[in-house]
Amino acid sequence: MDELLVVEDLKTYFFTHRGVAKAVDGVSFKLAKGETLGLVGESGCGKSTVCHSLMRLVPQPAGRIVGGRILLEGQDILAKSEKEMREVRGGKIALIPQDPMSSLDPVFSIGSQLAEPLATHQGLRGREVWSKSKEMLDMVRIPNPEERLRSYPHQLSGGMRQRVIGAIALSCQPRLLIADEATTSLDVTIQAQYLTLLQEMRDQLDASLIFVTHDFGIVERMCDRVAVMYAGKIVEEGPVRDIFDSPRHPYTVALLKTVPRVDQKVDRLPGIEGDPPSLYDLPPGCSFYPRCPVRMDRCGESPSLVQVNEKHRVSCWHHA
Repeated sequence: MDELLVVEDLKTYFFTHRGVAKAVDGVSFKLAKGETLGLVGESGCGKSTVCHSLMRLVPQPAGRIVGGRILLEGQDILAKSEKEMREVRGGKIALIPQDPMSSLDPVFSIGSQLAEPLATHQGLRGREVWSKSKEMLDMVRIPNPEERLRSYPHQLSGGMRQRVIGAIALSCQPRLLIADEATTSLDVTIQAQYLTLLQEMRDQLDASLIFVTHDFGIVERMCDRVAVMYAGKIVEEGPVRDIFDSPRHPYTVALLKTVPRVDQKVDRLPGIEGDPPSLYDLPPGCSFYPRCPVRMDRCGESPSLVQVNEKHRVSCWHHA
């Protein structure tokens, strides 16, 4: 399969009065056309920062991309000017954020907010914009689209607002769609419908998808491959089935053990001992070392990502 996205040794740091937080510290991965990659890990591990880095939306002045390359269809995003990036965002890469209420502007109608990317990236005007906006709401299965175009965000349910955000992201047929915890605010029934919708839209547009989530059930359903992040690094990456059936990194093993199973009755779900390290003061060597149940002396040195097989990589001295 042809590669749509290649990320090489990406480093995004935050420079604050407390020091330097290495939010993303040497992340590398590839994404093929039409493929879905799941990005998983505990809160604060760098998943969202990776997504914001791909769109060059890291909060400034504290946040900076200090190293690496991001190649989208062979073009280095980090070498583009801000004017060029305005054409990339929405046109080639689109983001579905976690909280639609903080993303939709409360003082503008849904129609106005759908119209903006259509006018910017497709040059549509007047009735063309209205017709295309209605078509996009139809596509994401919002009933009475003409009425909803005149509505404001506070007049819609949480599920509808999330669908509107999806419609805005998909409106210009991006090559890469990033869903950052896009189902967190939805109840279980609406979540299932929304995931089905995302799969259909991905297939219809022949787009690639990066899905950021804590939910391994979503990963199993939606993703072809999964990358597990810890303390700003990818510690394991491979096909979903490989990761589920034979996880190699102790952190991945611990994460999977926390997932409840319907065929087992337990009084208390297992957790992971200890806390994630501060990104301002990472331990030497493997960052999971202080919490790892199988740690050894060599874990005080930094392991590299090594191939377990052709498609499966892990960063752990037990597999070096």
